Amino acid sequence: MIIERRFHGPEGSGNGGYVAGRLAGRVPIDTVTVTLRRPPPLETELAVTVEDERGHSARLWDGERLVAEALAGAIVVPPIAAVPFEEALKAAEKYRSAENHPFPGCFVCGPEREPGDGLRLEPGPVAEGTVAAPWVPERVPERELVWAALDCPGGWSFDVAGRPAVLGTMTAQVMEVPEAGERCVVMGLARSREGRKMHAATALYGADGRLLGRAEQIWIEVDPQTFGR
Repeated sequence: MIIERRFHGPEGSGNGGYVAGRLAGRVPIDTVTVTLRRPPPLETELAVTVEDERGHSARLWDGERLVAEALAGAIVVPPIAAVPFEEALKAAEKYRSAENHPFPGCFVCGPEREPGDGLRLEPGPVAEGTVAAPWVPERVPERELVWAALDCPGGWSFDVAGRPAVLGTMTAQVMEVPEAGERCVVMGLARSREGRKMHAATALYGADGRLLGRAEQIWIEVDPQTFGR
C-alpha cells in the first residue's frame, strides 16, 4: 500500500481518516476500528499483514515499524442527528480555520487545497460542541473517501485551531457511498475530554436524510511544530 502525497493531513503524514479507510478495506466486516500508532508515511511502500485466519484483523507496517492496526469494532452511541443542507452551508461560513488552521494543507479540511484536489470540508458550529459541513462529491467516492469525510469534523467539534490534535483511533461503519453531485451533510459532535484525549463522533447523511456512515473517534492533542519528528 502506498499513501500518495495528495492524501496528507499534517505535512508529511497521511490523513488519518483516509489511511484508516484504506486499511479498513482489507478487513471484510461491517464495522472496523483502526488505531494509528505513528504518522503514516507518504509515497512509501507499506506492507499489510492479516493477523487471523478469518481476515478480521490487519496491520500496516513501514518496515518493522507498526503504523496502524485494524480489527472488528462496534459503535455504541446513536448517530448524531442531521441538520438541513442549508444550515450546514451557513455553518461553513463560520468555519474557524481561515486564520489559524494547524494543518492548512489537510486533504479533508485544509483551506489551502484547490477545489477538486482536497475535500475542502468546512465544519462550522451549529450548537454547543456540534459542527456541520456540506459535502457535494464531484463523483462517486471510494469508501476510504467516506472515511476521510467522517474524520476531520470530529476534531473540529473541539477547538482544534486553538488546541491542535490528530486522529488516534477511529471506529467507522459505512453503509453506503453518496452519489456524484449529491448534497450531503457531515456532522461532528464533541463527546468528552480526558487530558490530551478527546472523544468525538461523526455522521454522514445523504440528500434524502439517509445515514450513509458514522464513526466514533479518539483525538490526541499534539504540538504541530514537532508532530511526526
